[in-house]
Amino acid sequence: QLQLVESGGGLVQPGGSLRLSCAASGGTLGGGRIGWFRQAAGKEREAVACINGPSRSGSPKYADSVKDRFTMSRDNAKNTVYLQMNNLRPEDTAVYYCAVDQIFYTCGDMSSMTVLSGTWGQGTQVTVSS
Repeated sequence: QLQLVESGGGLVQPGGSLRLSCAASGGTLGGGRIGWFRQAAGKEREAVACINGPSRSGSPKYADSVKDRFTMSRDNAKNTVYLQMNNLRPEDTAVYYCAVDQIFYTCGDMSSMTVLSGTWGQGTQVTVSS
């Protein structure tokens, strides 16, 4: 059974950078879209980045709040996806999750992006504070 494990979170000062990893085991990342999500304390979960399945063209999509600061990538050989986060802000503080979609291959509107049928990781905490 596919399992996802996120890593790379931690405490960073505003303006700093982190790279999150989402490693798959027990299976491959598959052909579906993959998303990074975050949930801050007391807030709803939101999608921050999404990459299409390998059979679909197109660049990763990003939420407006992280555009030009976050970069999502995929390494099929390592069965891992990454989220490079630069110029971090206190409002980026949240638990970050990755998820692999079993049904949809293409990222849609980021404001409504979610994974209803797929695999989720357990999350990694990112705290941005001075």
